[in-house]
Amino acid sequence: MRYCTSLIYSAWLTICIVFLIPLSQAQNDPRKVIFDHDGGIDDLLSLMLLTQMEDIELLGVCVTPADCFLEDATLSSLKILKLANKEACPVAQGNTRPVNPFPTEWRAQPMVVNAFPQMLLTEEDPSQISTLPAHDFIASQLRKSIAPITVLITGPCTNLVKALQLHPELVDKVQEVIWMGGAVDVPGNVATHKHAGTAEWNAHWDPFASKALLGMGLDIKLISLDVTNSVPVRREFLKQLAKQAEYPLSNLASQCWATTINTIPGYEYTYFMWDVLATSYLGIPNVFTTERVELAVHTDLPNEGQTIRLPGNGQWIEVVKTVNKEDFYAYILNLFRG
Repeated sequence: MRYCTSLIYSAWLTICIVFLIPLSQAQNDPRKVIFDHDGGIDDLLSLMLLTQMEDIELLGVCVTPADCFLEDATLSSLKILKLANKEACPVAQGNTRPVNPFPTEWRAQPMVVNAFPQMLLTEEDPSQISTLPAHDFIASQLRKSIAPITVLITGPCTNLVKALQLHPELVDKVQEVIWMGGAVDVPGNVATHKHAGTAEWNAHWDPFASKALLGMGLDIKLISLDVTNSVPVRREFLKQLAKQAEYPLSNLASQCWATTINTIPGYEYTYFMWDVLATSYLGIPNVFTTERVELAVHTDLPNEGQTIRLPGNGQWIEVVKTVNKEDFYAYILNLFRG
């Protein structure tokens, strides 16, 4: 009897070691994240924030040549990673072409950022650039990772869509997609010839990829204009950030947002914290509220790229609707003190 009890105890101990301890370790492991951005000011600010999040492991950065010129945004990404001591993080370049290109004058923002004193004095490491194009890089990371991966997208979603269309068996390796894209119950921000103004730019850049993404059965958190419209970049916030300029990231972030100052009074449009808000969802999801919605995407003019409610289509997406603004602003100010 004593012998049987000993055997049972040994078996129980083995189960604990083999299953329970790894489970505990997995619960404490940082979330694995791939960041796909398109080089705008708010994309680069998002990368700065990501480098300060202790509960994530940044597996790689992909650059989509949408709201940027590819070479300039790649250089910006490399320099920010160097400043944050993230030299081991690879950067992959996208090679996809747009259906609807961003205005050329918007795409030069990374060139301005690269001329800031901090950036000029930071030597990038070209060896960090992956030999794989961005969609193949994403597929490679998904394939070799034991744990599922979260994909944060603050530009068009083309790279991820292309990776999963070429390798559909990898869909289950995607834990969650957090995408700054779309405009569900509010007007869009596209104002181009023959367009009705109903679409958001990231979804409009490649409406076919946007449509495909929603139909892949992924767990998608859509940070759309519905919620980003509630967090404009205001001078009051910039003043708070300036008061902590002794921190290098705060200083760099202040310079980045200063380049957008001519848009803040609304001469053409208001500059919002589009991508910064989406990035913060990784760290403080509890300050957001969401609505589960069946969504579809228009692929034809005059509504090309519009995200619409389509009950009955089975494409359930979590659309983020509100955010506690006080908690959000406090969170990013704290991260920029990193």
